[in-house]
Amino acid sequence: MARRVVGEGEAGSKTRRRRRAAEEVAHQARADRLQGATGALSTAATAAMDEKLPWFRQLSAQDRSWIGLVAQSGITAFVDWFHDPDAHSSMPTRMFGSAPREFTRVISLHQTVDLVRTTIEMIENTIGDILPPDDVPVVREAIHRYAREVAFAAATVYAQAAEMRGAWDARLEALVVDSVIRGEADESVRSRASALGWTGSSMGPHASGQGSSQVAVVVGRAPDSDSGNTNVADAVRHAARQHGVDALCAMQGDRLVIVLGGTNKPVEIVQKLADRFGPGPIVVGPVVKDLMSAVTSARAAVAGLRAAPAWPDAPRPVQADELLPERSLSGDGHARRQLAADVYGPLTIGDGVLLDTVSRYLNTGGSIEATAREMFIHPNTVRYRLRRAGEITGYSPTNPRDAFTLRVALALGRLLAPDTTSPVL
Repeated sequence: MARRVVGEGEAGSKTRRRRRAAEEVAHQARADRLQGATGALSTAATAAMDEKLPWFRQLSAQDRSWIGLVAQSGITAFVDWFHDPDAHSSMPTRMFGSAPREFTRVISLHQTVDLVRTTIEMIENTIGDILPPDDVPVVREAIHRYAREVAFAAATVYAQAAEMRGAWDARLEALVVDSVIRGEADESVRSRASALGWTGSSMGPHASGQGSSQVAVVVGRAPDSDSGNTNVADAVRHAARQHGVDALCAMQGDRLVIVLGGTNKPVEIVQKLADRFGPGPIVVGPVVKDLMSAVTSARAAVAGLRAAPAWPDAPRPVQADELLPERSLSGDGHARRQLAADVYGPLTIGDGVLLDTVSRYLNTGGSIEATAREMFIHPNTVRYRLRRAGEITGYSPTNPRDAFTLRVALALGRLLAPDTTSPVL
């Protein structure tokens, strides 16, 4: 009895092996027939794309050639995969390798999906005419499995292309911002900025009017290292667009630099972006007319960031021009000349009585009565002159912060007089 059971088992095993061998022979014969139909399928695929896809007909001959090459590669890859799916498991992903890098720039992902769909439909409709009826169901089922893998492969290709473009855009953006900071902005920088979507104009709520092209540079500390640089830049650009302005963003060591375009109220914009910076001061440079002039704003913002620790109670953000005394003390020659020319200079106009009044007021510790006694004038005359000095300089002597600025400006003006535009110290 045991001998008969063993014999039946061996017979069943031999039958299964013969059946598998027959199936393999039939599969290889089917694959060979499919291999012979590759040329006809490739020709039919190109014809189907030309007939059903209007955008395909509008492409140049070279672009159509690239796409036809990809379609042909996909059909050939399908045949190889059909021969032995295990040996060619990566074939769907590799089918796009025959296309140049520009392929992803020629057609969109949506158009690629249309291309794959059209090719698959063409194969399904054609195999019945070029293959025996028994082959059609098996090949059709294989096509459906393969099409799914091709769809994932296409998504991978476009995702990689998007990552490469994102990395390149980030490097290009950093180059533009660096050129602005170093004062090397020229037509090439403007062209590169345009490639990044920079228009320099805005009709948002913070624009000054039609064709607004004001630019301001903002500098602050970089966020913590665990906040991805790319994510910070993307968040800044997105937030700026929400407020109707352009933004270029770059990390430079331990500082974050933002170039805002299309607004004459950059402080209001930066107040909404303050959480993107690290702890510490945020300095907004003065508004300039365009990107080519942005070095002036950048220079003031960088100098302001360096000098900001001298004013612990400064607002956040703070304008660079509000830090003129601190900047001048930290060695910023531009701030020194600005204080001497724009604050000290107007006080010297005429008989210099305003300069004398402000100087005596500051030297008496801010006492109007003491100033009046020293100058032998009425206290109301002192008040009038102080008010007039505030109007022409923008700094009121009766305000403690403004008084500090005026004191520094008077000292610098006397050092630089009579030529307030000469090189400083």
